[in-house]
Amino acid sequence: MTEDKPRSHGRLAISASLKPRELMTDTPRLKGAWRARIITLFPEAFPGTLGLSLTGKALQEGRWALETIDLRPFGIGKHRNVDDTPAGGGAGMVLRADVVARAFDEAAIGTPVERSRWPVVYLSPRGRRFDQAMARSWAEADGITLLCGRFEGVDQRVLDHYAVEEVSLGDFVLTGGEIAAQAMIDATVRLLPGVLGNAASTEEESHSHGLLEHPQYTKPQVWEGREIPPVLMSGHHGEIEKWRRAEAERITRERRPDLWEDSGDSRRQPDR
Repeated sequence: MTEDKPRSHGRLAISASLKPRELMTDTPRLKGAWRARIITLFPEAFPGTLGLSLTGKALQEGRWALETIDLRPFGIGKHRNVDDTPAGGGAGMVLRADVVARAFDEAAIGTPVERSRWPVVYLSPRGRRFDQAMARSWAEADGITLLCGRFEGVDQRVLDHYAVEEVSLGDFVLTGGEIAAQAMIDATVRLLPGVLGNAASTEEESHSHGLLEHPQYTKPQVWEGREIPPVLMSGHHGEIEKWRRAEAERITRERRPDLWEDSGDSRRQPDR
């Protein structure tokens, strides 16, 4: 167990091994940079959209690192089988505990033991729903290990043995966890220092304060007979802030009453 030390984003770290396989290995990684390790049957799915735009630029700059661990080489027998039929019968196949355990052991090399510093997560539709607060918590860690499920799921014993947290992208089912992993990593990486050009952007957007974001406008001032709300052109920053807050509250009440109830604003202010 290592002593907690503040992370530096100014010095370079040298990686002596490519196992797990680090993507964008042609660029140096800043020492202390946040890392995502993905256990998957489809490592070719990464970086995917994470290699584009601001997250891709930050990846190339070494502000964060993306590593994939191919589950197939840990498989059993000549054909590297990673799954088997469900105990008790039923449709589909289940990822084997012994196979997944080997991948978890590989992923744990060089990572902190404390789960607050390095969460270990299985992407599962029965897990706790992913949200902005979770993204912020992950961004404050040193990195994360994500297991992308396939088939009917994973043997429960390996999840229990490694105290794996189950997290869901939403109340729907995907064919695998790769898309969910990319979405969650994107939400997390954009909160890291230096990834977004304007840090204030993350404070003003939806879910940052328990409310949905206010409407946004830009030029032209009039389009198809629709005008930008005059208050936004007034130059009175106090009035603009009041308008934006009121609009955020209105939209949250109308579209996400569950968020409105949780935000506490519903108890402080009457409905308009």
